[in-house]
Amino acid sequence: MALDETTEHLARAAARGDQRSLGELLARIEPDVLRHCQRLLPYPQDAEEASQDALLAVARNIGRFEGRAKFSTWLHIVTANCARTTYRSLKRRASEQAGELPEQRPDPHRVSVIAGSRLDLLDAMEALEADKPELAQALVLRDICQLDYAEVADQLGIPLGTAKSRIHQARKYVQSMLGEAYG
Repeated sequence: MALDETTEHLARAAARGDQRSLGELLARIEPDVLRHCQRLLPYPQDAEEASQDALLAVARNIGRFEGRAKFSTWLHIVTANCARTTYRSLKRRASEQAGELPEQRPDPHRVSVIAGSRLDLLDAMEALEADKPELAQALVLRDICQLDYAEVADQLGIPLGTAKSRIHQARKYVQSMLGEAYG
């Protein structure tokens, strides 16, 4: 989500309480937020739900945007978190409705290979978040938000070497989880 200077300016104005700027900002970022959610979630209706949640989160929390980092970085994090929250919610609802049936892999006749891979990746990310949240944060910033290593370190307030180490460890963790799913 590379946003232009006008969007960054609108975000700073909205963070100061300018409601007109907030409305304009939300209209400008909506397509990018939806595209980002579509990359993370396999089904269009789920991506739309996560997108709406992300836009609502931006509207509610724009006052917390301090402008130290780019708005696009902040937006990436909000969007990725909303997509993961939507996925967890859908997964929890599905398991409640299924009466706690044993977990099954997606039916390859009903789910594309890409969608199935995304589900497995989201499961792996969820496990990483539960087990080692500091690694999950670094991985989301680097591989989903596509920040460079220095930006990840800056966002997390850690040394560059620590950021690189966490990303490496997170990738190994996710890779081992995906290996189990496909092994």
